[in-house]
Amino acid sequence: MNSDTGYLYLKVTKSQMVTLPFFPADEVIRKRLLIDGDGAGDDRRINLLVKSFIKWCNSGSQEEGYSQYQRMLSTLSQCEFSMGKTLLVYDMNLREMENYEKIYKEIEYDALAKVIQHHPDRHETLKELEALGKELEHLSHIKESVEDKLELRRKQFHVLLSTIHELQQTLENDEKLSEVEEAQEASMETDPKP
Repeated sequence: MNSDTGYLYLKVTKSQMVTLPFFPADEVIRKRLLIDGDGAGDDRRINLLVKSFIKWCNSGSQEEGYSQYQRMLSTLSQCEFSMGKTLLVYDMNLREMENYEKIYKEIEYDALAKVIQHHPDRHETLKELEALGKELEHLSHIKESVEDKLELRRKQFHVLLSTIHELQQTLENDEKLSEVEEAQEASMETDPKP
């Protein structure tokens, strides 16, 4: 067997080779299931029915024809039974699909309900938003009040610094003036009066 080509080589004689197609077991089973359907042997029954019909047509005696006729009826009954069973299985599968879709929708609904349950309802959310809005407004009033106080303190600090600066200027001027007066007094004392 050559696994690359998928053919089976049989040696017929020493000088001749016969090439037959080789199908792996999985391939044979897959094709058989595709032909056979659900694996109930329907294709075999139909082939048997056709062969029975041909034998019945070619039957020579009446007894042989009657027995072939009974076999055909039996095989036909088996085929009808198999067809009815297949239809019932088909209907059952359709109902199962509908049932699975219903179950899937219920599972999806439950999952969405759990997600929704994690969030508060609209009424509570609106209440919280209103409370947060009031708190934000209150905090903005406090902020404005603090900013106004800060501005007032800046102005007062500026006035204080200006006053300190003026006071220093005045003190420096007073010092200079007293130094000048002392210098004049000292120079007057050292200078004799004419």
